[in-house]
Order: sequence, then structure tokens, then C-alpha cells
Amino acid sequence: MARDAGPAAPARPLRRDAELNRRRILASAREVFGRRGLEATLDDIAHHAGLGVGTVYRRFPSKEHLVEAMFAERMEEIGDLAVKSLKADDAWQAFVDFTWQAAELHSADRGLREIMLSNKFGHDHVAEEKARMVPLITQLIERAQAAGGLRPDFAPSDMALVHMMVGSVVEFTCAVDPDLWRRSLAMLLDGLRAQPGKPSTLPHPPLDEHEIEEAMSCWRP
Repeated sequence: MARDAGPAAPARPLRRDAELNRRRILASAREVFGRRGLEATLDDIAHHAGLGVGTVYRRFPSKEHLVEAMFAERMEEIGDLAVKSLKADDAWQAFVDFTWQAAELHSADRGLREIMLSNKFGHDHVAEEKARMVPLITQLIERAQAAGGLRPDFAPSDMALVHMMVGSVVEFTCAVDPDLWRRSLAMLLDGLRAQPGKPSTLPHPPLDEHEIEEAMSCWRP
């Protein structure tokens, strides 16, 4: 009869280590995708996390798996903002507040912006959250139009273009003034009013001549 080799190593620490690695990978992915967008690879994520590439691939067999884990929850967060905005009494202000809140998230996370505006990455849960958002945003728009605040020819598909414009400003000016998009969005929202009114106070100063030249020098289309 074979001798007992002794008790096996307990499994719990291994599970705990695996969970810690998973958190490190997700934290790294949030930073790398947020800064570089979805062109970043799993190898980039592993290097930034200080982990071996094999460790990352064991947890996430492809970038699509990591994107799903990263962004389904972020997309749900935006959908929840829309739900909350629909409960506000002032329909125009609800539309404005949601647009600002969504832009805050997009402007700080290039990966999230790309997920929102592209179908190249993000299926399954990400796609489900996108589909959930469409009727919510449509309701926000229709309420603001019915209340006479939002111009009647603004369509739900225009919302994606609003965020595309904000994202373009972020990318053009990020090396010079990463908050300049706030000025641009304020002017854009003034232009979406159904009735012209007193222009809002712009929340950010313009670029001066030197800064616009610097932005042009740094921008890489």
C-alpha cells in the first residue's frame, strides 16, 4: 500500500491569489484602456499590472472577454444615470444633466468612449446594456421636446454625435487643457434649445493662441 504523501495544499489561498490577480488585471485594464483606448492588447495590460502574460490569459482568454468584464458594468452605470434623470420634474434640465454626466464619464475614459461609439468591441452584456439605453435616452429626448426645452428636430441618434464631438475635443486638447470639452459642450447645449435664450455662462476659458498652436502640434489624427 502506497504511503500517504501528506495533506494536499489548501485550495483557498490559491483562489484568493487568483481573485487578487483578477482585480489587478481589471485595475490595470481600466487605466490602460482609459488612457490608450481599446487598441491596447492583453500583453499591454499584463505588463502594466506587473503580471505574466500567461496569468492574464488564464483569467481572460481574449481581449473581448476582458472588455466584457470591464465595460458592461460601466455601461450599466450610464443606463442608471438615464433612469435617474427620467425621474426629474424639469425635463429639459434632466436632458442637460444626463448629457453632462455621461460626458464626464466618457471624457475621462477613452475605452468607454470607444465602446459607446463603436460596435467593434463589446458583445453579449455590453450589447445588452447598449440596447437598454436606447429607449431610456429616447424618453429623455422626447420629454425635453414635449416640454418645449429641446429643439424638435433633435433625434436619439444625434446623442451619439454629441458625444463624438465631445470626444474629439478631448483628444485634440488633452495635452494642453483636458477640461476644455466643458466649454464646447456648454455652447453645444445652448444651441440645442428650442427657443434661443440668454447664453449660459461658459464653465471654462478658451485656449489662447499659444495653446491652440500647441494642441495642433501634439494632435495625432
